[in-house]
Amino acid sequence: MITAVDHVQLAAPPGSEERLRAYYVGVLGMTELPKPPVLAARGGCWFRAGPVHLHLGIETDFRPAKKAHPGLRVTDIGAYAAALEARGATVTWDDDLPGHRRFYSADPVGNRLEFLEPMA
Repeated sequence: MITAVDHVQLAAPPGSEERLRAYYVGVLGMTELPKPPVLAARGGCWFRAGPVHLHLGIETDFRPAKKAHPGLRVTDIGAYAAALEARGATVTWDDDLPGHRRFYSADPVGNRLEFLEPMA
């Protein structure tokens, strides 16, 4: 029986770890998690915000995820979007999901991220 999503993995190109850290920690406010040594040797980064875990794995023939994406639930979405924009991230609002406010943004290697908040 499946009980939860443990993590979501996105791909990234070789050598992009510092840009990923700057975005996921500096812009999104996540915390970097240490990778086990055997996995750290492969490159990439792991991040966490509360129970949400995102893993960025290095892929030699990298292509950004333009359609597939994690949907990240946030609180006070307007303030969160403003904070991302103030830190240089692009925010694209989308009103097509009934009962939610949401926007899309992209990480520094082009992966699509969705941020959403249910409306009361």
